[in-house]
Amino acid sequence: MSNGSLYTHIDNKIATIEFGHQASNSFPSELLIRLTHSINELSSNQDVHVIILKSEQDKAFCAGASFDELVTISNFEDGKQFFLGFANVINAMRNCSKLIIGRIQGKAVGGGVGLAAACDYCLATNQADIKLSEFTIGIGPFVIEPVVRRKIGLTALSELTLDATSWQNAYWAKEKGLYAKIFDTIKEMDIEVEILANKLSNYNPEALKEMKKALWEGTENWTALLDEKAEISGKLVLSDFTKKALQKFKK
Repeated sequence: MSNGSLYTHIDNKIATIEFGHQASNSFPSELLIRLTHSINELSSNQDVHVIILKSEQDKAFCAGASFDELVTISNFEDGKQFFLGFANVINAMRNCSKLIIGRIQGKAVGGGVGLAAACDYCLATNQADIKLSEFTIGIGPFVIEPVVRRKIGLTALSELTLDATSWQNAYWAKEKGLYAKIFDTIKEMDIEVEILANKLSNYNPEALKEMKKALWEGTENWTALLDEKAEISGKLVLSDFTKKALQKFKK
């Protein structure tokens, strides 16, 4: 499907959200809207105590926002709305009353790194390298910057952003705080994800909810903040530099 897929499964108080797209699990706007709605619905579902976020296949976790959609942007309003896609997902994850476990089986780029950073606890394989490549096309990771900086700190964010053509491996990401544990195989990771989710699902849901609030304390202004960040990217995507860079990538 050109707009990707998203499925939610609930079992034993554990909700699993699985998204997918043929282009390395990237996100067109429609899929981001569906993910935002799914997280918001699970937040108020009393039968759910914890959420697992995962992607399809065994290769890339998420290649970020849809490149095919990015190259079609021709005005500021469309540009801002495009970048608000990940902003809305991040805010939904931040405001969700449930703790979110990230299952990161492969590489994450751009918005995919932001998605991992917005999870409350990430387990990953040794193939889960990360990269913020936005500078190479004339924009920057402005929308995801606050959530990535919150997780890995300003120094690591600077290194990741400024060295826009280089991958940082999964062990670097763990050292900086993005991942909690690294596993050699997907099977080993999935066993640990299941163990952790089952433990959390049996804890006091009120205690989990209060812990979620504590973890995100100080981000109360992010709805307005990420809106402002989307405006920055919405303007930059229309620049001559970015248009030329996008055409080169498209060819």
